[in-house]
Amino acid sequence: MEYGMNRETLLQLIDLARWAPSGDNSQPWRFSVMGDQHLRVHGHDTRDHVLYDYQGRASHIAHGALLETLRIAASHFGLAASWTVQHDAEARAPVYDVFFSAAAGAETDPLFPYIEKRVVQRRPMRTTTLTSAQRAAILEAAGDGLRSHFFESFSDRMKVASLLWRNAGIRLTCKEAYPVHRDVIEWRARFSEERIPEQAVGVDPLTARLMQWVMQSWERVHFFNRYLMGTVVPRVELDFLPAVFCGGHLLLRPVHSPVSLEDWLQLGMRLQRVWLTVAKEGLHLQPELTPVIFRWYARDNCHFSADPALFDQALRLSRDFEDLARCGPDEPFFFFCRIGVSSVPSSRSLRRPGERLMQRATAGDPIG
Repeated sequence: MEYGMNRETLLQLIDLARWAPSGDNSQPWRFSVMGDQHLRVHGHDTRDHVLYDYQGRASHIAHGALLETLRIAASHFGLAASWTVQHDAEARAPVYDVFFSAAAGAETDPLFPYIEKRVVQRRPMRTTTLTSAQRAAILEAAGDGLRSHFFESFSDRMKVASLLWRNAGIRLTCKEAYPVHRDVIEWRARFSEERIPEQAVGVDPLTARLMQWVMQSWERVHFFNRYLMGTVVPRVELDFLPAVFCGGHLLLRPVHSPVSLEDWLQLGMRLQRVWLTVAKEGLHLQPELTPVIFRWYARDNCHFSADPALFDQALRLSRDFEDLARCGPDEPFFFFCRIGVSSVPSSRSLRRPGERLMQRATAGDPIG
C-alpha cells in the first residue's frame, strides 16, 4: 500500500480510472485537477448519435463504473474517495466532484490488481461450468440490490443463442444503428485507444475484409442484407456461436426500477465490481447489452427506427427475453453478459492517454 496525496497521486488515479469500461470504448469523461485532494470529472453521454445510449443510460452506467474504479484505486494509496454530482434534468453533462482523504488503516481493495487486466472476450470460450465458488463470488459482488439469473445448461445457452440471433437481425438491419457499426471498429488493428480493434471483434480475417468493404455505405449494407444474406455470417460468428460456447450467461435485474441519475450510477458501480470479480476468479466476460437496450425502447414504447417492423421485432424479442428470465414486462433489466474460461485475448481496446483526457480547470467551470 502506498500513502500520500498530491497532484502526482491524482494523475496516477486518473491513469487507473481511465480503464473503466464504457460502451464501444467511448470513454465519456474528461478530468480536471482542482486541487491536491479534489478531482473533477466532466461526464457526457452519446445519446444524440449512438442508438444504444438510450436516454444516456449506457454512459451513466459507465460514469458509475469510473467512480467505483477511482474508489478502488484510491484504496491502494491509503485513501478514501467520496463524490458529489451536479446535473440538469436530462443529465447530459453531469459533473462529478471527487474528494480524497487519508484513510488510516485502510487496505488495498482486493479488486485493485484487476483494473487494467479486465478485458472483453468476444470469441468463443470453453463450455466449462462455473464453480459454486465462482458463482458465489459474482453474486456477492452484485449485492442485495440486484437479482442474478444464470443460464448455464446447454438448453439454456441454445435459448440465449436463438435470442441473440434474432436480436442481431434487428441490430444489423437497422439504418439508425449503421453509423455506430461503421465507426466503432479500427480496421486491421490489434489495439485501439478510441475504438474496438478489428482483431478483438471476433470474426475471421476474410469476414473482416468483407465487413470493412460493405460497411463503407448503408446502400451496400442494405443490398447485402436483402439479396445476399449479408447478416448470416456476422450473426453466426458474433452472436450464435459465442452464445453456445461459453460457461453461461448472466442477467442482472435491479430489485427496484432505476429512475434517477444516481440510480444508474449505483448500477454502474455494481457492474464494475462484478466485472472485476469475474477477472479475479480467472474468468472472462462479454457484455450482451443490445437485447436489454432494445427492451428499454420497446417497453417505453419508444420507436428507435423509421422501419416500424423493427420495433415490432424488438417487442416480440422482449417478450421472449422475459419468458427466459421468468419475469414480467414491468420488471427492470440492467445488464446481460456471457461468462466463461478462455485464454487471455491477444487483442483489446486500450484507452486514450491521460493527457488527452485532461480538461483545463477554470473558476467558471460549467455545471450540468
